[in-house]
Amino acid sequence: MKISAHQIAAFTEVFRQKSVSEAAAVLGITQSAVTQHLAKLEQRMGTTLFIRYRTGLEPTKPAEELFALTDRVRVLEQLVAEKLDAYSDLSTGHLTVIANAPRPAMPVIAEFNRRFPAVRVEFSLATWRVAQERLAARDVDIAIVTEPEDIASLYHAKLSTTRLMALLRREHPLAERQSLKLAELAQERVVLTENGSLTLREVQRACRDNKISMGNVIGMTTYPVLKEAVLHGIGIGIILNDSMFPADELTYMPIDELSVDFQDLHRHVTGQETTKVCGIIL
Repeated sequence: MKISAHQIAAFTEVFRQKSVSEAAAVLGITQSAVTQHLAKLEQRMGTTLFIRYRTGLEPTKPAEELFALTDRVRVLEQLVAEKLDAYSDLSTGHLTVIANAPRPAMPVIAEFNRRFPAVRVEFSLATWRVAQERLAARDVDIAIVTEPEDIASLYHAKLSTTRLMALLRREHPLAERQSLKLAELAQERVVLTENGSLTLREVQRACRDNKISMGNVIGMTTYPVLKEAVLHGIGIGIILNDSMFPADELTYMPIDELSVDFQDLHRHVTGQETTKVCGIIL
């Protein structure tokens, strides 16, 4: 006799509720149907699953072992149902996205908008720290950030790999070099993003490790502002490669002490209400 999904559902809910009537209410079926499913399951296993007391049902040892498996099945079924409901509602609704750089966010949003034009997308830039804080607080649906921290209940997917580079005008004397060293950058005016950014944190770490002090630093709020500062000749920027769209006047250059690859990932909240989109083009 094959175990059916109905029997698994009935058993799992009875185990959770410790009551046939309450399990029937959760499943939207009759108590007799739940009882029949349990009886068939007990017949298939050749053992009693629940001991009936006046105060309720007490699961047996076989029931506890079986529940450890069926509970996972039911959770997966619910997650699949949530995912299907979320995608079925993509004809309406809105999606709030936050990122610490325009790219790779913009190409992803463009593709999403092409496939789901009726969904309104709100996009904003923030520092690495603020982007993660807002996602953890459920203020936004999706955060596209570099090397995000692991936050419980969030799903993540890799979009690209990037590293920190120097950004400078093509006519700058250092633009002819194949790569730069932090000690050389320390002799220039350097443009960095402000507190809370991954860039600033990594540059400060590399400077400490190499005992280098950068005394001429200008802070900018976001990467687009930093890019404008470099375009206007204010200084040399340090920026994640492929985080901004190219400009003919600018060039990227590797920095010897900042050669670590980072992952750009998107993370989103799972289990949101159906007006929130619980997925994006991967």
